[in-house]
Amino acid sequence: MTPRRPSARAPHPAALMHAGEVRAGRLSRREFLTRATALGVASGAAYGLLGLEAPAGAQDAATPVPGGTLRMNMETRALKDPRTWDWSEIANFARGWLDYLAEYQADGTLRPMLLESWEANADATEWVLSVRQGVTWNNGDPFTAEDVAHNLRRWCDGTVEGNSMAARFAGLVDPATNRMREEAVEILDAATVRLRLSAPDIAVVANMADYPAAVVHRSYDGGDPAASPIGTGPYLPEVNEVGVRQVLVRNPDHAWWGTAVHGGPWLDRIEYIDYGTDPAAVLAAAESGEIDATYQTNGDFIDIYDSLGWAKSEAITASTLAVRFNQRQPPYDSREVRRALQMAVDNAVVLELGYSDRGLVAENHHVCPIHPEYAELPPPVVDPAAARAALEAAGHGATEFELVSLDDSFQAATCDAVAAQIRDAGIAIRRTVLPGSTFWNDWLNYPFSATQWAMRPLGVQTLNLAYKSGVAWNETAFANAEFDAALAEASSITDAEARRAVMARLQRILQDEGVVIQPYWLALYRHATPRVRGAEQHPIYEHHHYKWWMEPAN
Repeated sequence: MTPRRPSARAPHPAALMHAGEVRAGRLSRREFLTRATALGVASGAAYGLLGLEAPAGAQDAATPVPGGTLRMNMETRALKDPRTWDWSEIANFARGWLDYLAEYQADGTLRPMLLESWEANADATEWVLSVRQGVTWNNGDPFTAEDVAHNLRRWCDGTVEGNSMAARFAGLVDPATNRMREEAVEILDAATVRLRLSAPDIAVVANMADYPAAVVHRSYDGGDPAASPIGTGPYLPEVNEVGVRQVLVRNPDHAWWGTAVHGGPWLDRIEYIDYGTDPAAVLAAAESGEIDATYQTNGDFIDIYDSLGWAKSEAITASTLAVRFNQRQPPYDSREVRRALQMAVDNAVVLELGYSDRGLVAENHHVCPIHPEYAELPPPVVDPAAARAALEAAGHGATEFELVSLDDSFQAATCDAVAAQIRDAGIAIRRTVLPGSTFWNDWLNYPFSATQWAMRPLGVQTLNLAYKSGVAWNETAFANAEFDAALAEASSITDAEARRAVMARLQRILQDEGVVIQPYWLALYRHATPRVRGAEQHPIYEHHHYKWWMEPAN
């Protein structure tokens, strides 16, 4: 059968509209690039719509040198079914041998990976995915449209506990069965797949790039993917000691498809070493030469690494720390209690004390100004006296609250700042700080605690993952029919201005219901020795191993 290839055509009409919005100052260049490439416009063409040249890659400044080992600190977590992954660290290890259909780049573009290209119709209800030809799994099997359809079917299976991908592809799911509609995915030929959604969704390809969307072989049984590491990627797992060390080694028996397309991989070996959540332990490892790069550098340690002469990279991001109330548990089932505790906290003070003022003040609704849908609202009201009075009126004037956090430096400091302001308002509160080994055993059940959330390119992606009723990652247990209906509407609108109006409603609902204290947007930092190249901090913590290389030691 001759593969069907999409015919050449003009850029998606929404991409042309968004280019006009950039020129009018209503949309950032970064978010235009995300939206345009998500709709199938190639990266170079997207820059061209703005009258710009696509920037040269970071590796173009120097010639990569093959070979070598890069060592980085990272919490090493147990592997499980990718569609249930809930930590970027899991994905960063498995990314060595499991590729993605698309990949989010630091400039905001979406890069085709196992897909060669994609196209959406005018209202984003139908998508045509072109599968990259010439790709093989490391067991010799060809990668085809059947593999894409197989993974879509797995992602859409909402009957699997913890499968957050089902919420990302709701337009392909039959609500009656909570599985993929049979007519939703059609294999046109060995290299082409067509998706028919029940409602418009411009985030389809962006969701394919999210870290639980690693593509697995049809023989995968749902267990530890390192146990039988069949993948299309260039590395293999050599060591998988959870809590200690995870090691990737270059696969000498597999010709990686990406070498001819993107270059690399360059490194022979990548070692992830787990020093726990204490940043002082990581610093000691850096000073003694045990690591070459940090996973993330926070707070006062940023200046310390600067003084060591390590190179610093910074990522523009919508990552955050959500200090959230679990609405399943009293007294946080009371809107008045949640709103009162919010009212006692000045988010600007939390940013200063909790994250050394390295970020942007947030507004308790988990939509960032760098998201294209962001709607500017009046800032949250801070009134400690009114907060105290509201709690008394709700019958909780004498209640002692408890805020639980991880012992990670900036998370603990942030929660300390939140608790201190609540205490200053005359409200009783105690702090509990737990090591990771204890905290993560029961983190979904704490009544009042903090969770770090990675950025998603589009604001509706985060709201669908975190606040839609009943989805796997809704840790607040927030359930609101008005919110769900508005979110479905927002996810279907391609016009940025029209969508922003709906987003304003969503943001107000989250604020009015007191769902979270969301104090700031993090600036993300990484430090590395001058020999490390291509491993700059990524806005979503992703590790693109094929870009990494080491300059030879003198």
